[in-house]
Amino acid sequence: MSGRTGIRRAAVLAASASLALVATPVADAAPAGLDGPALAKKITKNVTLEGVNRHLIAFQRIADRNDGNRAAGTTGYDASVDYVAGRLRGAGFDVSTPEFTYQVQVTDAATAKVGATTYRNDPLTFSPQTPVGGVTGTLRAVADDATPGCEAADFAGQDFTGAIALVRRGSCTFDVKHRNAAAAGAVAVIVANNIAGPLSGVTLGAPGVVPTGGVSQADGDALFGKVGQAVTVDLRYHQEDRVSRNVIAQTRTGRKDNVVFAGAHLDSVEVGAGINDNGTGSAGLLETALQLGSSPKVNNAVRFGWWGAEELGLLGSTAYVRSLSFEQQLDIALYLNFDMIGSPNAGYFVYDGDDSDGVGAGAGPYGSAQIEKSFVDYLTLEKRIQVEGTDFTGRSDYGEFINQGIPAGGLFTGAEVLKTPAQVAKWGGRAGVAYDPNYHGAGDNLGNVDRKALDRNSDALAWVTASYAVSTEDVNGVPARSSRAAVRAAAARTLHVEDHGHSHDLVA
Repeated sequence: MSGRTGIRRAAVLAASASLALVATPVADAAPAGLDGPALAKKITKNVTLEGVNRHLIAFQRIADRNDGNRAAGTTGYDASVDYVAGRLRGAGFDVSTPEFTYQVQVTDAATAKVGATTYRNDPLTFSPQTPVGGVTGTLRAVADDATPGCEAADFAGQDFTGAIALVRRGSCTFDVKHRNAAAAGAVAVIVANNIAGPLSGVTLGAPGVVPTGGVSQADGDALFGKVGQAVTVDLRYHQEDRVSRNVIAQTRTGRKDNVVFAGAHLDSVEVGAGINDNGTGSAGLLETALQLGSSPKVNNAVRFGWWGAEELGLLGSTAYVRSLSFEQQLDIALYLNFDMIGSPNAGYFVYDGDDSDGVGAGAGPYGSAQIEKSFVDYLTLEKRIQVEGTDFTGRSDYGEFINQGIPAGGLFTGAEVLKTPAQVAKWGGRAGVAYDPNYHGAGDNLGNVDRKALDRNSDALAWVTASYAVSTEDVNGVPARSSRAAVRAAAARTLHVEDHGHSHDLVA
């Protein structure tokens, strides 16, 4: 999952409407017999944890043979593409691996120096650069409270004019933190991670106003001990063009003008194998495709997408959707997204298609509420799981689909946010610990996946995908193709996904 995107969507709502506690996870109750198509029941039964886990093993071995990662632009990612495409071709699918070109930020200088000690200080995407040699100022610490740097008042009581602001990650976007610091007079910002490991693969989400870098939790703690001393921040980089690939596969059967689209990003970050983020989503999707087969008896064609360079800002999915004509976009009935479905301290989240939580960006395009209901019904009735909503923050590959007015939904088991005691009471796990303590870290490996959560969510993935392959008409609110043009044209005029870097790390 990426960390970079925000969605502004207030106007589209009108357009759419017009048309450390420890607990034992609860065991699944006997299935309640949710009514659904025979195909959905068959595919869900055939998508086993063993089958999904086999793909995770493959992804781990690919990473182990390729410098420990599967990041975009690496041999590990290319091998992941070849693995997925090869399995699909072997099953008889029409498979393509379309290329896209993107720019990457190549770091030339990334330091924060106090006295004789130099700390790694990675520039956030969209950070302005410093001059050669950096900028120097007094190190000032922002109050390390529950919302550090998120309000202008956090900078009151001390003089930040010409200073370097040191602020802890957490609660609000990096953009908000650095703009508050700049408004207080800071000439640069250092963001200290709030979990172990480096602060990398993160973004301001839009061009910044002062140079902003990120340091590890340990280095941040050390810097907090040097407040009041002079610090020199040197952040410089250049841009290079790179080429990557998506994997696209579609059934040979079913209506081509009412396509059910399901996707997951295939790349990892550079520091690890990315087995939860997002080997789990990719593996669940691949096993569902293989069990569905290339020529199932369905009314609607099913298209599967494995996206490249998501961790750099949803680049593969965005390039793909934008490559489609408006008519080709109309052929897509809906989009289902699966990004991190086996977090080791898992939550059970369904994208909040109807904005019933009233949090963040708002509802998805017309039809998203019904997609949400499909996932909620399956998990609550079949798996006896109490789910929660998660906002369409724009941090994953649904972003450009929503931007074009295509209804979307999906599953998520959590990233860097801490699990609450109330959530432990329903789901088990550890309170006060991130849903994925290894998120964007070297520890995101085969040994750090909640396989119970992976099994449940893979079943939900299979059930909902296969159900829509049989019929989208039973879901009120997913527009018939004849009425989609007006709905999506209105949505496209009023919906905007900001330029971004990586899918998960816009939020501090």
